[in-house]
Amino acid sequence: MTTAAAPMGAVGEPIKGPTALGTSPERLLRLTWALAVTDFRLRFFGSVLGYAWSFMQPLMLFGVLYTVFSVLLDFSGAERYYPVALLLGIVLFSFFNEATSGAVRSLVSRENLVRKIEFPRLAVPLATVLTACFNLSLNLVPVTIFLVASGGRPRWTWLELPVLLVMLTVLGTGVAMLLSALFVRYRDIEPIWTVLLQIMFYATPIFYTVSIVREKASETVVRLMMCNPFAAILQQARYAFVDESHVSLASAMGGVAWTLIPLAVTVVIFVTGYAVFARAAPRVAEEL
Repeated sequence: MTTAAAPMGAVGEPIKGPTALGTSPERLLRLTWALAVTDFRLRFFGSVLGYAWSFMQPLMLFGVLYTVFSVLLDFSGAERYYPVALLLGIVLFSFFNEATSGAVRSLVSRENLVRKIEFPRLAVPLATVLTACFNLSLNLVPVTIFLVASGGRPRWTWLELPVLLVMLTVLGTGVAMLLSALFVRYRDIEPIWTVLLQIMFYATPIFYTVSIVREKASETVVRLMMCNPFAAILQQARYAFVDESHVSLASAMGGVAWTLIPLAVTVVIFVTGYAVFARAAPRVAEEL
């Protein structure tokens, strides 16, 4: 009497599902690009103003905050080009908000695709971040126009901006991977992250400046604030792109060595996000 051969995935041999990266990096990149472009086009499909809507949200928020914190209240500090610095802060935060909040439900929103097709799971949250990058590139245009119209001129330090944007994208990608993987199992992630984003918005010098914090609080408070990678990137971006009257990150933290803290936090977030996503990727279809 013979026994049948044990099927693949027998006891003690876990069934392997689609991984985060898949078998081909090229396929991952192509799929990420296709999903991002499709989402970007569908967002403005049937709209009269089309892509102009991508400018509206940051500009309207800029108008409200500028009226309140510059005209009615004085939160500008000693730094020059406060309106441009405010707009830059809103644009960068809008990118981070879109990239991370959109990624929370990204896997759940594509449940039909995830259940039926085997593909690199990482393409889903990466597409959300890439779509946010498209909007960021558009929103930086009015920031540049405002700066030049206000009297700002190109400087060599503008070359730092692409590097800072890459760091911000890495940070957003790490958070996006982490949130998208956790939300599949823990649906409380969405409201929790919404509250954390609100806290981050007010705890980051977006509508106020570092000089105001130094005057009202202390250097220690500024240093602790700059340990937040987003705050660090924003502060250095204002120094490099807007005007040198905005103190650099090294000056704000009291030395170049301190700037390694937000950099290390960014790396830890990205590595943690990828590790959690890679571990959850093969089981995503089962848990949806």
